[in-house]
This record gives sequence, C-alpha cells and structure tokens, in this order.
Amino acid sequence: MIATLLFLLFLGAMFAGVPIAAALGLAGAAAIAMADFNTQWFGLLAVPQNFYAGLGKYPLLAIPMFVLVGSIFDRSGVALRLVNFAVAIVGRGPGMLPLVAIVVAMFLGGISGSGPANAAAVGGVMIAAMARAGYPGSFSASVVGAAAATDILIPPSVAFIIYSVLVPGASVPALFAAGMVPGVLAGIALIVPAVWLARKHRMGALEAAMPRPPFWKSLREALWGLAAPVLILGGMRAGWFTPTEAAVVAVFYGLFVGMVIHRTISVRDLFPILREAGELSGIILLVVSLAGIFAFSLSTLGVIDPVANAIVNSGLGEYGVLSLLILLLITVGMFLDGISIFLIFVPLMWPLIQHYHWDVVWFGVLLTLMVAMGQFTPPLAVNLMVSCRIAGVRMESTIRWVGPMLLAMFLVMVLVIAFPQLALWLPARLGY
Repeated sequence: MIATLLFLLFLGAMFAGVPIAAALGLAGAAAIAMADFNTQWFGLLAVPQNFYAGLGKYPLLAIPMFVLVGSIFDRSGVALRLVNFAVAIVGRGPGMLPLVAIVVAMFLGGISGSGPANAAAVGGVMIAAMARAGYPGSFSASVVGAAAATDILIPPSVAFIIYSVLVPGASVPALFAAGMVPGVLAGIALIVPAVWLARKHRMGALEAAMPRPPFWKSLREALWGLAAPVLILGGMRAGWFTPTEAAVVAVFYGLFVGMVIHRTISVRDLFPILREAGELSGIILLVVSLAGIFAFSLSTLGVIDPVANAIVNSGLGEYGVLSLLILLLITVGMFLDGISIFLIFVPLMWPLIQHYHWDVVWFGVLLTLMVAMGQFTPPLAVNLMVSCRIAGVRMESTIRWVGPMLLAMFLVMVLVIAFPQLALWLPARLGY
C-alpha cells in the first residue's frame, strides 16, 4: 500500500508542476514517514542521512568540473574553429553543414560530459551558419539536438559517472572505454538521415556558394581544440590522473586556451562562466541527492525484489524482458531527463542484471543509449530544448525531422544488443 502511495505521490507532484528533484525527495520522505509511523521522527532521520549519502561519492566530484569545461569551451571559440576545420575538410554542398554539426558535436563529446552544454556550444555556431545556407530552423535544431546526444556516450560522460556510482563493479574508465565505439557508431548513424533529408528536401541551396575555409589556416586554429580530448583521455589511459582529476585538468586547459591562446575569455567573463556551471551542477547534484531518498524508500519498503521477481517470472524470457525495458525506458525518456532515469530505474533493474548475468558495463552502455535517445525525443528533450531556443523554433516543428534520427540511433542500440563486443572489446583491450 505504501509502495503504491510512493509512486502516486511522485507522479502526482511531477504532473502538478513540482520539479523532478523535489518530487523525488518529497515522495521518498513521505513514504519513509508512513512506513515508520510509530517512531516517525526517528525514521525521518533517514532523510538527511540519505540526502548526504547521495552526494558523498568521490566520482561525483567530476560532474561540476566537466560541466564547467563545457561552459569554458562554449565561450572560448573552440567550437567555431573546429567547425571551420571540418568545413575545410568536407567542403561545401547540400548536406555538408549537418554532417559537420554532427562531427563537431561528437568531437566536443570528448571534452565536455554534458549534452545540453554541447548543444549550446555547437548550436551557437552551427544553427546560424545553417540558417545563412538556407536550412530551416526546425531541421537545424533537430540535427544539433540529436548530435549533442552522442555526448553522453563518447567519454567523458556525466551519465557514465552516475551509473558507476549506482552499480557495483562498473568502473568509470571501463565505461568510458565501452562508450567510445557505440558513440562513434551513433554519430555515423545520425549522419545518414541528416544528409539524406537535406538532399531530399533540397535544403542548403546557398551552401555551395559560401566560401570554403583554407585548410592549413583552419587546422592551425583548431589544433588546441583537437588536442583537448587527447590530453583528457590520453592522460587517463597513461595513468597520469583519474577521471575526476582529468576533469580538473580539462578546466585549467580550457582556461589556458580561452584566456592565453585565443584570448576570447577575459577575467570579467569568469564570473558568468562559473555562475552558469554552478547553476547546472547544482541542479544535477540536487537531483542525485534527493533521488537517494527515493531509492532508500524503495529498498526499505521492499518494492524492488517483488517487482524484479514479477518480471523474471512473467515468462517473457531474457530478450523479452530486455525488449520490455527498452520500451519502458524510451517512453519514460520522453518525459524525464536522463539523470532522473538512471537514479530511479537503475536500483529497480539491478536484480534483473544479476539474475540474467548481464555484463554491467555492457548494460550501462545500452542504458545510456536509451537515455541519449530520450535527450532529443519530444516532449521533454533537454538537448532539443537548448537547440530550439537558439534556433527560435517550437519543439513541435522538429518532430518530422527527429523521427528518422531516432530510428538511426535505435538501430545502433539493436547492434549493441546483438553484438555486445561492440561495447566490451575496447575495455578488454585496454585491460579494464
């Protein structure tokens, strides 16, 4: 009975317009109070304890740093220089600017761990350029929103950090390595419908007439941005620093590039950059901490085991259960952000992972692919919200373009299910 009330309170608060973080915390606290009615105040001590326990995890220190990296590189002009270099390579023509947007977003995924930050950095440059070339704003917003979703697959990734905290045995380096190949495949898969749609609907008619940047000059200007993922990922692989320390190194590298090399960031710009990163990090970590209360109430009320047993004994079999989870999480992804999905559903799915002996790293990549799809699936698509705001279009206008891109990423997810080594080969090769 109390377990039912827990979910009803959460859903009721969320649909009433209460922020997701507050809805999770309030529902969890109310369930704990009802479950321990006779000693209510003693039982409620679990609320602050689990609020702190949700935050008191070393890997979470990397989140505000990677968010700050995204803000720094957004303002440093690195994205613009990478775009010019990519255009110098592929040239001009119908469908080339969408291709460049996706490639640059994938590359920036190796610098920032935040999808919305990636969408802002790429969208700030590419949406205006695509508009000048004759691409509709709704199409440009769809391409940038979908491309930024690869950010949580290509390391470093905030999603992988949170998953590693929730699941025993899933190390951050192994998850980072496992996300590389599926992330690149997802980017390539998005390029196909983006270019096809652009050419089919004769978009970008003015693109061929635009000048092509000189190759060597654009390469020189892009070198500092190109070196960032090498420093971050190479340093982790060489053992120079942990993923958390790598985030701090990336912050100082980004400040050096922005303030000394490109001189696009001044001392006056530091306060708005820090404020923007602090606000976004605060939102993420508040969701994490309040979801800890919700997760504690789930385990205390004994909700997880009965739900897991019901699914296991449903007669669907391993792949039937996996299909059910995919359908559920993609649907939920239309309404909840990725971090909330991880925090709510991973504890519920942990018994299933154990029962079917699924590799925790492979399942983390699969779950992150589902969340990536949710980041550009209306009505609540965080990446699409950012790109639509930059393009000045309504999210409903992107639905016709988003569909083929969702299908492309879904096919990549099917490949990862059919061939788990797509995710597991690189971690095994690197010895994680």
